[in-house]
Amino acid sequence: MPRVSRKQADLNREIIVEAATRLFRERGLHGISVVDVMAAAGLTHGGFYGHFESKEALAREAGGRAFEQSAERWKTRIAEHDDKNQARRSLIEPYLSAASRDNPGDSCPVVAFAGDMCHEAADSDLRQTFLDGLNRLLQTYGSLIDAGDAEQNRRQALVDYSLMVGALTLARATRGDALSDEILEAARTFLTKETPSQNP
Repeated sequence: MPRVSRKQADLNREIIVEAATRLFRERGLHGISVVDVMAAAGLTHGGFYGHFESKEALAREAGGRAFEQSAERWKTRIAEHDDKNQARRSLIEPYLSAASRDNPGDSCPVVAFAGDMCHEAADSDLRQTFLDGLNRLLQTYGSLIDAGDAEQNRRQALVDYSLMVGALTLARATRGDALSDEILEAARTFLTKETPSQNP
């Protein structure tokens, strides 16, 4: 069997990472197998270990990719607005939408991975990837808040983002019931009805 060229090997690796990024978002970091990933990538199972030493190594890279994609999406949306409050709304409204709820493969990696992180060792590389990604998103969101000072901005960002993650998680858990849409609407309304500086 002829050897795969370096260019093709690099392309195959990229295909694997992209397939894993989507699957991990859909099912969680521990909800899929190497066989699942390679099938989604359209490649044979046996080729996996030519690219990654373990499923955990792939999970770290795919998890990092998922956070990069979310950060870039947020950056693009923010750049479309001069007003911070409008920019903030441009993050909240798509996040707390039916499309976000119904398409986890393209949605928030925090919601996708948080449950798995509860079972990770405190010093694991995978947990560090999660923490780095989460902090990056929190910093981006916090940059749109004018609540008084840096500490207040950080606290408001933590509260808002925790509400967003919790609401999206519950909306997915109740999908198919009217409660799911109620949760999304209530969270959206609460977060967008007033600017952070007006919140008590």
